[in-house]
Amino acid sequence: MHFPDPIYITRPFVAPLDTYTKLLDSVWQSQWFTNNGPLVRQLERDLCNRLSISNTILVNNGTIALHVALKALDLPKGTILTTPFTWIATASSIVWEGHIPQFVDVDPLTFNIDVTKVEAAITSDTVAIVAVHVFSNPCDVEALETISQKYNLPILYDAAHAFGVRTGNRSIFEWGDISTASFHATKVFNTAEGGGVFCNTTALQERVRSIRDFGFNSHREIQMVGTNAKMSELHAALGLANLPLVDIAIEKRRKLTEQYTHTLSNTVVFQQYDPKSYNYAYMPIVLQSEHQLRNVVEHLQRHNVFPRRYFHPSLSSLKHLFPEQGCPVAESLANRILCLPLYPDLSLEMVEQIAHLVIEAL
Repeated sequence: MHFPDPIYITRPFVAPLDTYTKLLDSVWQSQWFTNNGPLVRQLERDLCNRLSISNTILVNNGTIALHVALKALDLPKGTILTTPFTWIATASSIVWEGHIPQFVDVDPLTFNIDVTKVEAAITSDTVAIVAVHVFSNPCDVEALETISQKYNLPILYDAAHAFGVRTGNRSIFEWGDISTASFHATKVFNTAEGGGVFCNTTALQERVRSIRDFGFNSHREIQMVGTNAKMSELHAALGLANLPLVDIAIEKRRKLTEQYTHTLSNTVVFQQYDPKSYNYAYMPIVLQSEHQLRNVVEHLQRHNVFPRRYFHPSLSSLKHLFPEQGCPVAESLANRILCLPLYPDLSLEMVEQIAHLVIEAL
């Protein structure tokens, strides 16, 4: 099967254009395009209601969300434990904020940071833990909370993928000291570009809001060094248009994922997750070798299908950027994992055809 039009790894799921443009009418009338406008504040309220959380602070992208969150924690300079199996922004944000990432290897089944190895990695230089809910699969948050309390280490969760995920009857954004999310166009919920910060104390919320706006407090006094991390009204409008459709998008993703897993169940390895705590943001498969992976990629591309390698290479192997740290599980996983196309506009028939192309290649 050769697809006439390219099938890419993902495609934004957006509301009808007229829904979006109706929201823009008020922006054009008021000429209030940024600086914590009414649509940004409305989206923050709507997200709190949708996710059953107490606070949402919108920013202009997911990477800035990490920067702001790290700054808000006001950490002493030191090393921060994190995972090597993640997007580069997780580690680069740590470096930008003046810290050193110390990689802890991952669990081969969940792909998340291996909590059994975290405690042994803690030293007198460790100042925090930054864990990632990979592909929306929640980390072992209870085990990490125990470690956090034992060693008095703040936890920041990079929840870029994990919109809408709940665990332990709580939103995933409520765990740890602070969490961040990405609302990039490729995510389950998107504002084209955008992100969110979620804090577990009022003091942290106030710091994040101040840092987001150049360091100004609510009385317009400069109280700290901040940045410009504000979301625009144009992006908030898209978020307001898209938010009511999120449940539909997740349900479509779930059905497509089940089709993939049914067809490929005897051929590849899948991430281990609880279906009740997952939003089907990605469709990762693990091959036996990198050679096998390359064969699959080449075969799919010949048929106009374009998967992507997430996350390759393992950050622990980037010796020109970070101190050399061996993480054999993450490095092996990064060499063998491939994400197949997954987005709501795909049909079950298309997914079945893509899956059979994978089988052909193997």
